[in-house]
Amino acid sequence: MKHIKLNLIGLTTAVLLAAGFFLFSSFSTDEKVNTYNFPETYKITIPKIPAQIDFCGEKVPLDNFDVFERLDRELTSNTYWHSNMLTSFKNSGRWFPVIEPILKKNGIPADFKYLAIIESNLTNAVSPKGAVGFWQFIESTAVKYNLEVNDQVDERYNVEKSTEAACKYLKDAYNKFGSWTLAAASYNMGMSGVSNQLSRQRVDNYFNLFLNEETSRYIFRTLAVKEIMSNPAKYGFGVNPEEFYQPIPTKEVQVTSSIPDLISYAETLGVNYKILKMLNPWLRDSKLTLSKKDWYTVKIPEEGVYKIYTKEDLIPKN
Repeated sequence: MKHIKLNLIGLTTAVLLAAGFFLFSSFSTDEKVNTYNFPETYKITIPKIPAQIDFCGEKVPLDNFDVFERLDRELTSNTYWHSNMLTSFKNSGRWFPVIEPILKKNGIPADFKYLAIIESNLTNAVSPKGAVGFWQFIESTAVKYNLEVNDQVDERYNVEKSTEAACKYLKDAYNKFGSWTLAAASYNMGMSGVSNQLSRQRVDNYFNLFLNEETSRYIFRTLAVKEIMSNPAKYGFGVNPEEFYQPIPTKEVQVTSSIPDLISYAETLGVNYKILKMLNPWLRDSKLTLSKKDWYTVKIPEEGVYKIYTKEDLIPKN
């Protein structure tokens, strides 16, 4: 009986496999494609590298094969990382108008706005190493550049103030290296790291340095994002600026005394705790104590910008 059962199982398996093979092979290649409704006009091609490109006006030597191939790698990766690039486009609509004037005021080239995309995709990200915010400051560097960081307040989450701090860092780095490209590289690996490698390898620019994988790719990621966002249609992105996230109209309220309960405080402003924290992510606790500072400024939406619904509002009316 055992042998009969085994033979029946084997025969059944063989019949099912044969049937499956017959059904699969009975479709032509075109029929398989049509079964999945594959868009026949969709094409995956190698992105075209621009004849020339610069970073902050500094030439990128694309005639060197390694430089060309490093840009090619990042341009390909970012062109086909659709969700990430589309998010970058959307976020840029809200945050570039905030970042660009601060860069300009401080004499920092506009290309550095793309560096913020590489660092955080214009979100208040937190890295595994504890770097925080749009500009990914670690705590020691943040404090060095006059950002307040403690249990209640962390100005790394304040876009305006952290952009000001990034500008100060980049100015220092440019004064040290005389190159915006090297200043950008130092933003990833530190000024001392760049200095040590320039001295050790006896070269004077980023493109001649042999570096760790992350810093080696860092500038080229920035260049790729710059190229795609400057020429979206060329790289297959049918984006419309009207679909980007727009700046949120806000007004400022000055805080001149400690707030023991931010939830109650938000209600006095005509908003709720969620909105207060959303527009002021640098508030890291449910209270705000004035000790070293005489005042803070918080943002709330302008009248009519954000509607607060009640439970009753969300229940369908008969």
